Parts: sequence; structure tokens; C-alpha cells
Amino acid sequence: MPFGFFDPTIALLLPAFAFAMWAQHKVKSTYAKYSQVGTRAGLTGAQVAQHVLHDADVPSLGNAHGIRAEGAVGLEATPGHLTDHYDPRSRTLRLSDEVYHGQSVAALGIAAHEVGHAIQHNRAYAPLMVRNIVYPVCSIGSMGAFPLFFIGLFIPSGLGQTMMLAAIALFTLAVAFTVITLPVEFDASRRAIRALSSGGYLTQDELTGAKKVLNAAALTYVAATAMAVMNLVRMVLIANSRN
Repeated sequence: MPFGFFDPTIALLLPAFAFAMWAQHKVKSTYAKYSQVGTRAGLTGAQVAQHVLHDADVPSLGNAHGIRAEGAVGLEATPGHLTDHYDPRSRTLRLSDEVYHGQSVAALGIAAHEVGHAIQHNRAYAPLMVRNIVYPVCSIGSMGAFPLFFIGLFIPSGLGQTMMLAAIALFTLAVAFTVITLPVEFDASRRAIRALSSGGYLTQDELTGAKKVLNAAALTYVAATAMAVMNLVRMVLIANSRN
């Protein structure tokens, strides 16, 4: 009997789903712990971000007249919890208020990680550049694949099968994006820890805490990749059952 969208293959997602839930818990609990641990340097996340950019010879903020120099990285606070990110389109570091103003081990670790992405951009780090190029297409694949697959599932003709195969192709692009993201995130964390250590912004015991925060955050990207891969496998199995 052909598989439906809700069938035994859904069991394939359960381990990945459980891993994703654990990863979310891990990052939240680790962040909560180390956001309460201050640093001896007493610097804020924003100050460390500026220092690390300067140490890496990456121009930031602009000149004395307030005009941003070509290739310079902007820095601003953004609302929300753990909303920190680097926007490659505008070359802007956006740090959540608690990281931007925070003086904790967690705040400095996260700020340095996002600076790591800015340094990657400045150095034309290949995985980041590829991710930036494929992002528009992959985002379409991520949003459009499941609706297209679901519609095709209920069209018994060859058209339905074609729609399902097209959806699989689109979702494959989304999976590829999650895979490309892994080395980008791991490399940004390595750059962050190296910068925090060489610049003397964290002591060795504080670095241990920062590593734990960034490692926990990395698990969420691994979990997202695992979930995407298992969804793709499930789509292929369901489509093959229609043949």
C-alpha cells in the first residue's frame, strides 16, 4: 500500500527530533549558566567585538565623520534573546541587548563568534561565500518543498509524482545549505576562542566556559542538519512507494 504523509516512515524523524530538543535544552541551559559568570576584564560584548575586529585588521564602524569605510563592519544592538547574527549583506554585526551590553563569559563568547563570521567575510572564507551565494535559492527550496510535496501526494497521476520529485529536488538544496553551514559555524567558533585567548580578553578558566557555550550552540546546527537529512530520506521513501 502506498505511504501517506503520516505513515510509519515518520519514525525516521523521532531520533533527530529528540536530538534537536536536547540540543535546544543544552544551549539554553549552558547560556543561562555562563551568562551569570562575569569576566575579569570587565568588557562588554560590544567592546570585545570592536577589539577583535581591530586585532584582525578588519575595518569597523567608519571614519571620524561617521561615514563607513568600504568593507567596514557595523555593530549594533538588536532586540530579542539569542538573536545575535552577522548580516553579510550590510556587513553588520547585530548583537542581542544582553550580549551587546553584557559582561559575562557567555556574552563575550557569542560576540566573538559573530565577529568570527565578519572575519570570514573579510577573508573570503570559501564555505561562507558559497553559503551566501546559494542562500536565496535554498530558502525557496526550504519554504516551497513541503507544500509542493504534499499536493503531489494527493494527485494520483504522473503529475503528482513529478511534483513530488520536484519537491525533493528543492528540499535537497535546503539540506545542502544546512550541510554548508556546519563548517562555517565551527570555523567561526574556532576563530572566536583563538581571538579571545590571544587578545587576553578571557582567562583560561573563562575560555573553558566560552567553549562550552559555543559548543552547545554548534549542536543546534548539527541537529538541524540531522533533521533535514532524515526529512529528505523520508520524502524519497514516500515518493518511491508511489511507483
